[in-house]
Amino acid sequence: MADLRIDLAGIKSPNPFWLASAPPTNSGYQVQRAFEAGWGGAVWKTLGEPILNVSSRFAAVSFNGQRVAGFNNIELITDRPLEVNLQEILETKKRFPNHAIIASLMVEPQQEKWHEIVKKVEAVGVDGLELNFGCPHGMAERGMGAASGQVPELVEKQTHWAKEVARTPVIVKLTPNITDITMTAEAAVRGGADAVSMINTINSLAGVDLDSWNTVPHVGGKGAHGGYCGPAVKPIALNMVAECARNPFVNVPISGIGGISNWQDAAEFLLMGATGVQVCTAAMHHGFSIVEDMIDGLNNYLDEKGIASVMDIVGQSVQRYSNWGDLDLNYKVVAEINNDVCINCNKCHIACEDTSHQCIDMYTESGRPMLKVREEDCVGCNLCSIVCPVDGAISMVERMSSIAPMTWNDRQSLISSFAR
Repeated sequence: MADLRIDLAGIKSPNPFWLASAPPTNSGYQVQRAFEAGWGGAVWKTLGEPILNVSSRFAAVSFNGQRVAGFNNIELITDRPLEVNLQEILETKKRFPNHAIIASLMVEPQQEKWHEIVKKVEAVGVDGLELNFGCPHGMAERGMGAASGQVPELVEKQTHWAKEVARTPVIVKLTPNITDITMTAEAAVRGGADAVSMINTINSLAGVDLDSWNTVPHVGGKGAHGGYCGPAVKPIALNMVAECARNPFVNVPISGIGGISNWQDAAEFLLMGATGVQVCTAAMHHGFSIVEDMIDGLNNYLDEKGIASVMDIVGQSVQRYSNWGDLDLNYKVVAEINNDVCINCNKCHIACEDTSHQCIDMYTESGRPMLKVREEDCVGCNLCSIVCPVDGAISMVERMSSIAPMTWNDRQSLISSFAR
């Protein structure tokens, strides 16, 4: 079996699967149950001045029969007294000394406030701190969370304040509700962050009830924007992790968050530069026991690849991630239809004819309807293979080109040199 232990900026845990700061880590009871189930770490639900939450708080977006394709919440940070949380953290760490416990923190952007809470939580034996600069609702309206996380200067300053007194590693949790997440990631590093985590939830409104016209969720007929997470946000999160992982100024470990539901998702985040991952929605949907399949699946994957340690795959795909201008304009793939597998639903033909490049022909052979791709007109867009409901019916195959590779940037350089 592969070694699943990770070391994220000095925070060690038996595997890369942590619970994110959220309802599943609201109490010692829950975190201890999670550790018993196999989770390697937990980021405690954000601590600060206890607040009042509302009812109701959650909503979900289902798509094409899939429940909870996306998840929306308007819940805020902990509504339990700080002293109670600290006592439970102390007890949990004593019971599970080898598991990672990270305290998520959010206070007003004042130096003394950060100093005070950092000292209090470190006194009970946490393994690290996560500064929550990501929450997009409620707390942001009070100048905290994403209101700080959208301003690089505030991210840098508050990270520095925390680092002034912190004795454990400091992770900065970043908001995705920003034009360029690398700007705030760089600011966190300038402030002394030992690691960054991303993404927090995305501003959202789950929906509107067409009978009552109330928002979903609503509180006595009134609604508010919330935070969106779950499988639907994974591509956004993976991109932001990748952008930070390839940025030379974000030279700290990354804790990946956003739509991770299984071991395959986790492996993708690790390959794109995350040292570990945090999970929330999947645990809320299916319970803590999902980590068993995550651990087994990742172990089997590494064993099949002949990889001894999970740390050996961290960042291995980053070098393959680039800018559009660096892609080979002369690389060619085309669609190829296997009529022995095709069920003649014609979804590929409809999609290509109506919305792509009209390169799939329909014909009859021996009384049987058939489909064929005109390769000279196919641009290799992948649309037909994406909409096809049958595995193996359509393949995207590479065609060798007699033209030398050339990127857009290469082309522009040549044009510039000729112009001179």
